[in-house]
Amino acid sequence: MTDEKKKMPSSCASCKVEIPQRICFSDQGEGHKGCPTLTRKAVLKEANKEYEAKDVHTFAYNASLQEAECYANRDQQPYIMQPCKTRIVEICEFAMKMGYKRLGLAFCLGMTKEAKIVEEILKGYGFEVASVCCKAGNSSKDIIGISEDEKIYKGTDEAMCNPIFQAKALTYEQVDFNILLGLCVGHDSLFLKFTDIPTTVLAVKDRVTGHNPLAAIYNADSYYKKVRFPDGSDAAEFPG
Repeated sequence: MTDEKKKMPSSCASCKVEIPQRICFSDQGEGHKGCPTLTRKAVLKEANKEYEAKDVHTFAYNASLQEAECYANRDQQPYIMQPCKTRIVEICEFAMKMGYKRLGLAFCLGMTKEAKIVEEILKGYGFEVASVCCKAGNSSKDIIGISEDEKIYKGTDEAMCNPIFQAKALTYEQVDFNILLGLCVGHDSLFLKFTDIPTTVLAVKDRVTGHNPLAAIYNADSYYKKVRFPDGSDAAEFPG
């Protein structure tokens, strides 16, 4: 990697071009200095070639089809987006499109109640469900070197979250598709690293916001300003 590439990473998040005028949105559009559509053409060519594989092509086709079906009244002109399907419904419909029969559910023990409901919904759509909670196996945190002071419940032989076991157990169950529900940051990463089964995320863990992590993003200029400015560099009070 050249020094130039190190200095100028792709930066879609900071693009100042209005969406309708972006090159990624329109053939007649434009891109900013860090636009990967303009600066990563070789990578794009390599990526697009992957869709030629039959299984990848089918997966991508059904994913795009599912995306479109999440909007109602698409025949109306001019069209104004009308979303009509929840994430759990999307997951079920996509799995049906793919012809999946057995689904894997990897969930956090703290979401046991939610996992039970999710399992009931999946079964209601006709799927078999294999589920594994994060503490399954009861492996001690001692095996990863967690000290007493680093435990949640000090003075106990605390069981660790074991996403690697969750991933391998669901592979053993021969599931067609995995669903993650509320795994911790890092634990979800390990699950994804150790599974070779297609996986989607129903919900992620956010203990403070009731598992709605975007709440902190939506309020980053007001109630959650401390998240955006942890050093207190913008200490102006929000009148709320």
